[in-house]
Amino acid sequence: MNAMQSRIRSALLAAGRGIVLSIASLAGSITLFVLAVLSIAFIPLGLGLFTTPQVLDAVRGHANQRRLLAATWSDIRIPVPYRPFPKDLRGGFTGQVERTTLMLKDPATWRDIQWLLVDMTAGYCVSILASALLLYPVEGFVLAAGLWRVFTDDRYWYAFVPVDSQATALAAAALGVVFFLTGLKVGKPLLRLHFVIARSLLAPTHEQELARRIDRLTETRHEAVDTAASELRRIERDLHDGAQARLVAMGMNLGTIEALIEKDPAQAKKLLATARESSAEALTELRDLVRGIHPPVLAERGLGDAVKALALRLPIAAQVEVELAGRAEAPVESAAYFAVSETLTNAAKHSGADRLWVDIHHADSMLRISVTDNGRGGATIGPGSGLSGIESRLGTFDGIMAVSSPAGGPTMVTMEIPCELS
Repeated sequence: MNAMQSRIRSALLAAGRGIVLSIASLAGSITLFVLAVLSIAFIPLGLGLFTTPQVLDAVRGHANQRRLLAATWSDIRIPVPYRPFPKDLRGGFTGQVERTTLMLKDPATWRDIQWLLVDMTAGYCVSILASALLLYPVEGFVLAAGLWRVFTDDRYWYAFVPVDSQATALAAAALGVVFFLTGLKVGKPLLRLHFVIARSLLAPTHEQELARRIDRLTETRHEAVDTAASELRRIERDLHDGAQARLVAMGMNLGTIEALIEKDPAQAKKLLATARESSAEALTELRDLVRGIHPPVLAERGLGDAVKALALRLPIAAQVEVELAGRAEAPVESAAYFAVSETLTNAAKHSGADRLWVDIHHADSMLRISVTDNGRGGATIGPGSGLSGIESRLGTFDGIMAVSSPAGGPTMVTMEIPCELS
C-alpha cells in the first residue's frame, strides 16, 4: 500500500514538474528563439550589436536553469560548455562588439539555439505528456459521473471513444483508468526523457570536451611549472638563510676554537658549546626542510597517518577521521597531504577557530577530503588567496575544491581528487 502511495505521489510530482517544463518550453524557448534570431539578423544594421549579448545571456540563463532542473529533478548532469571570456575584455562599444563576436564564435551558442527549437517541440510534447496522462483521466471520470448528459445533442469524443450514453461514458472512464495507470508507469521516465533530449544538445560535444581538456591541461601544466619553480626558490631560500648560514657560523667557530684551544681553553669550551647548538639547530632545520619536501611519515605510513601527525603539531585541537582501504599513488598522496597542510595552516592562522575536523575517505574512484573549522568564516577563493594555490595544486591531478564559508562560520573546504587505491 505504501509502495502504491509512493508511486502515485512520485507520478503526481512528475506531472506537476511536467507542467512547469511545458510552460518553460513554450513561453521561454519560443520567446528566446524569436529574440535571438531577430537580434542576430539585426547585427548588420548595428542594432543587433547592442541586443545580441543580452539576448544570448538570457538564452544561456534559460539553458542553465534547465541544467539545474535536470540535476535536481532527474539526477542528469549536463556540463556547461561555454567558453570563458578573456580577462582583458574591453568596455564600451568596442567591448560590446568583442563580446558579440566571441559569443557568436562559440559553438555552444548555436547549439543553445538548436536546443530552443527542440525544446519548444519535442521537449514540450514529452513534458506535457507526463502531465496529460495523469490529468486527462479526470475528464473521463467526470463524464461517467454524469457530465455526458450535457452533450446528448452533440456527440462528444473522449480520446477515440464517442460519448453519447452512460455506457460509452463508463467506457471513457475505463479508458481514463488505462491512461492513469500508464501515467503512473511512464510519468517519471517521460520527465527523464525530456532532460535526456536537452542533454543531447546542451552538453558539450566530444570535440568541445577535447578542446576544454587541452585548455585545462595547458593551464594546469603552467600552474605545475610555476608551483615547482616557487617550491625550488623556497627550498633555496630556506637552505641559504637557515642551515647554510648555521653551518658557516659553525665552521668559523671551529676555526676560532682551533686557535684558542691552547691559549684560552675556557673560551674554546664556550665556543664548542655554541658550535654544538648550531649543529643541532641546523640538523632540525634540515629535517623540517625535508619534511616540507616529502614527509617521511607520508612515504612510510601513507596519507592518513601523515595527516594525523600533522594535526598533532597544530596549535589548535584537530580531529582526524580516515577511511582508506589502501594507498593512492605517491604524487596524489603528496598533493593531497600538502593541500590539507595548507588548508589547516590557513585555518589556524586566519579563521579564529578553536576546533578543526578533517575527514578523509575514498569512494567511487574519488579521494574526498573535507576540512572544517568553527571559526569566523569569510574565506574565499580568489587571486592571491592561499586557497587558490591549493586549487591549482589539485588541478594538476584533475582535482577540484569547493569552499563554504558564510560570514560567522563555520568554514568547510572540500577537496576531491580522482584516483584509485592499491
